[in-house]
Amino acid sequence: MMKMVAGVTARGWAALAIVVAIACGGEDDGGRNEPFSLDGGEQTGTSATSGVDAGDDGDGGPAGTAGDDAVTSGTGDDGPGTSNVTSADSTDGGGDSTGVANDCPRVQIDVGIGNSLNIRPDPSTANAPVGSLGHGQIVDVLGEVMGETVDGVDLWFHIATDAVEGYIHAGFAVCTTEEPPPLDPNAFYLPLQCGTQAVVSQGNFGGTSHQGTSAYAFDFAIGLGTPLVAIANGTVTHTYDLTGPGDPCYDGGDQSCSGAANYVTLLHDDGTKSVYMHLQSVSVGVGDFVGVGQTVGLSGSTGWSTGRHAHVMRMENCGGYYCQSIALAFADVAGDGVPVSGNMVTSGNCP
Repeated sequence: MMKMVAGVTARGWAALAIVVAIACGGEDDGGRNEPFSLDGGEQTGTSATSGVDAGDDGDGGPAGTAGDDAVTSGTGDDGPGTSNVTSADSTDGGGDSTGVANDCPRVQIDVGIGNSLNIRPDPSTANAPVGSLGHGQIVDVLGEVMGETVDGVDLWFHIATDAVEGYIHAGFAVCTTEEPPPLDPNAFYLPLQCGTQAVVSQGNFGGTSHQGTSAYAFDFAIGLGTPLVAIANGTVTHTYDLTGPGDPCYDGGDQSCSGAANYVTLLHDDGTKSVYMHLQSVSVGVGDFVGVGQTVGLSGSTGWSTGRHAHVMRMENCGGYYCQSIALAFADVAGDGVPVSGNMVTSGNCP
């Protein structure tokens, strides 16, 4: 059984159909018919700034990538093709169970840095994903089932996380006895899902708009609908989600849109706050406890913004939703933990 869990280089990458969406193209559909997706791949689209900032020149990312959206989708199969899925059993709704191997209590996701693996409601690609896992993330195995064959492999793992239970294809997961590394409860982590990769389009004291109140802010060039997650445990103190499709400030705008950015503000255990701006949608409500790595919303370009991105910063607690920014070092960024404009970062926010 373990031989079927091959490494990335031996899993037929040539069979992956890579689709590149240019900046004016449609959104990724979330890999509806794929066991594997690059939802968090390199995304160097045009950047922008917070609704209370002075605006951004939108040069986004390293030289030569301005305005490009390298968000891609891959597939290791030719569509749903559910003819190889065995009949569901009465215990877990999946295929024929093989039981849990004693040497496989957990699996580690192996899809390459910046990519994510879809979690399915059953062991096939026929139905929409119910979640995703980042590269390197370790999750508990509840069982092994035989399901849809993808690249000659019909083994699927029945897995569970704190947030979701479902099935992942064994071709993109490796059995392990290792425990997930604990996160430091006193540290702050990148506001991106585990394994997600992004370019910092504007760092601290950015010449365009990160001055004054926003001096210690970070702009991350990411695609529309990318999950933004809590940088540390916190409680939601403020949200705004009234800017929706059809609103003139939904896809960004000039200074007249400065009060229209959707956002979430968290209060952390150390008394500081963090804010997540320009959201497409908000996933939490005031008073909710949000654990580190839990989704607070999906990225967008609402408000005073020149393009899709996320504006995130740590702040003093002034009682409002947007306060004076303060220094922030990410525990999952090498060196001093403070990425600068043009740096590519990979999230280790893996609760």
